[in-house]
Amino acid sequence: ARVPQALVMKRGLALIGLAFLWLLPVGHPQQMAEDACSLHILVPGLKGDAGEKGDKGAPGRPGRVGPTGEKGDMGDKGQKGSVGRHGKIGPIGSKGEKGDSGDMGPPGPNGEPGIPCECSQLRKAIGEMDNQVTQLTTELKFIKNAVAGVRETDSKIYLLVKEEKRYVDAQLSCQGRGGTLGMPKDEAANGLMAAYIAQAGLARVFIGINDLEREGTFVYSDRSPMQTFNKWRSGEPNNAYDEEDCVEMVASGGWNDVACHVTMHFLCEFDKEHV
Repeated sequence: ARVPQALVMKRGLALIGLAFLWLLPVGHPQQMAEDACSLHILVPGLKGDAGEKGDKGAPGRPGRVGPTGEKGDMGDKGQKGSVGRHGKIGPIGSKGEKGDSGDMGPPGPNGEPGIPCECSQLRKAIGEMDNQVTQLTTELKFIKNAVAGVRETDSKIYLLVKEEKRYVDAQLSCQGRGGTLGMPKDEAANGLMAAYIAQAGLARVFIGINDLEREGTFVYSDRSPMQTFNKWRSGEPNNAYDEEDCVEMVASGGWNDVACHVTMHFLCEFDKEHV
């Protein structure tokens, strides 16, 4: 078994003391006793038992600031924030197409009896006025077609503008005149516009169709969607070079998507009721 260190020290000090006494000269017993007592005073005593644990000392001074630790991993994604404030109201869109006529209303009450008159003279005057209106209408149509160079249907008027402009500038030019870029929404309108282009000796013009807002979704310039009618040429639209977002009509009546920054002549369209 291992001997405790304190016991070893006690035994060591006792042996040293005995050895020291043994070396002293032999003399008078009383003197030896006194010398022995005096010598024992000089010898260190045995190590005492360990004392009780002292109180906890005061905290030491703060140590130096350690180096910056490595960057931790990115935390989890936070929860979705609340809905932001409503944005500004956008600009007013273009006017929609005229709606269908409503049902005929009930007949009104009978009017009061008329004043007797010479109806034959009145009918003659009205007939002459009708003839003048018909003649003026014919002359006006001739002037519009021959002089102004427009084409018209029952509800639309078309004007071919022989100024080379980019698509956006062409649309602004038509709007400044009170209309919009021509929108062929059926076979009749498309045929009229194609004949207009061919008679003017042009190869192609801008018309009011584009997919500027959403790639691949073509709409008319009044933002109405394209439904069943279209006249795309074979292989079109193909969005060549990823930049063909506007549409041209060729003299044969076919459609082709083209870049919006090129310049060419264009067709404007007007509602008769707004002209």
